[in-house]
Amino acid sequence: MYEYINGLITNIYPAYLVICDRSGVGYKLFVANPYRFEQNVESHVYVEQIVRENEIAMYGFIDENEKILFNKLLNVSGIGPKSALAILASDDAAGLVHAVANDDATYLTQFPGVGKKTAQQIVLDLKGKLDDLAASVGMTTPVSQSNSNQALSDALEALESLGYSAKEVAKLEKTLAVKHDTTDGYIRAGLKLLVS
Repeated sequence: MYEYINGLITNIYPAYLVICDRSGVGYKLFVANPYRFEQNVESHVYVEQIVRENEIAMYGFIDENEKILFNKLLNVSGIGPKSALAILASDDAAGLVHAVANDDATYLTQFPGVGKKTAQQIVLDLKGKLDDLAASVGMTTPVSQSNSNQALSDALEALESLGYSAKEVAKLEKTLAVKHDTTDGYIRAGLKLLVS
């Protein structure tokens, strides 16, 4: 129903953001990594509305490629919107495309909620269907600016909202706190540590 929304990002939370369009309506968009967006900045966000038996939800994407990849992941048996967002949060579309093209199911098991069986299903269902994305998987990421300690706290909360356990996330805090970074930077570094 909706292709994109142009509006002001009014709020950013660990699992979603709120964008207000010109008519004054605020839309709650579940996104892979909300901290790639900047609060109080006019943005162009691609969206996908999903209607289910017990809920209507909207999902937001930084660009059209991310939206396409999300929809392709939803076509995989066993992958729902939450799992698709967790995979996209790693911001490693090139790695995903490469893993599918090379039948590397082991690589895919690093994502939260993706076991061996689901990883094999991803390879089976997406083999040959990601070629159109192969050349354009470098997804852009606007930088978020915030207080460093708050940024780390937000990043840890966002990692938990992606499906990682509190125990796994708590182990990262000391390592991540060594350097000052943005929330997005902490999330990326945390995901690299969690999937290694």
